[in-house]
Amino acid sequence: MDLQFSVDRSSPVPLYFQLSQQLEAAIEQGRLSPGSLLGNEIELAGRLGLSRPTVRQAIQALVDKGLLVRRRGIGTQVVHSQIKRPLELSSLYDDLEAAGQRPGTRVLRLDTVEATAEVAAALGVPEGSEVRLVERLRSTHGEPMAHLRNHLPPDLIDLDGEKLENTGLYRLLRSAGITLHSARQTIGARAASAEEAELLGEPEGAPLLTMERTAFDDTGRAVEYGSHLYRASRYAFEFQLLVRS
Repeated sequence: MDLQFSVDRSSPVPLYFQLSQQLEAAIEQGRLSPGSLLGNEIELAGRLGLSRPTVRQAIQALVDKGLLVRRRGIGTQVVHSQIKRPLELSSLYDDLEAAGQRPGTRVLRLDTVEATAEVAAALGVPEGSEVRLVERLRSTHGEPMAHLRNHLPPDLIDLDGEKLENTGLYRLLRSAGITLHSARQTIGARAASAEEAELLGEPEGAPLLTMERTAFDDTGRAVEYGSHLYRASRYAFEFQLLVRS
């Protein structure tokens, strides 16, 4: 690990936290990529003039966040960076690519189903009418990230599994001439069921972020209703707040 870190001993911020923040920034910025090995605690402590317990506490903070993992016989290794997604009308696939990640998709289901009351209300179609269901598992670096369920009007776009595995849904909509204009979105959280935990590689009861979104085209037509689950250990929504004068 050929990176330079420094700590400010006059700062009220604990030394371990200063170091953990710098390590986290290096991971987020890609200077420490997944699979990178950190130097051992003794070497890092000596280089920074810190005690070994201080370095161990900094590393443990990132282990607890899921950014680092200790592997016997290998050392401390970077697992991944957390994905921070802006609150705007974009697809997870595009956001992962923009963050320098390698998005992967496994199509779990592609079918025509009857619209439930919830789906019908979101898409503005009669309850029980036919809609298209797309269910996918999105991953990055081969690790599960999100379980995505999307309902679309039946004749909106021609979809097949190969297309959905190679690109994002919104990209396919745009290529079909559909202009995405706005969306109504709700974000929440809940515990993972046994089935969801197994699918996403989390323990049962682990926290999951939820997102429900109805997207509209430039004519005001509802073109997609999404109900998504994200691993809270790997994923966060990020937005900017402005003070209203």
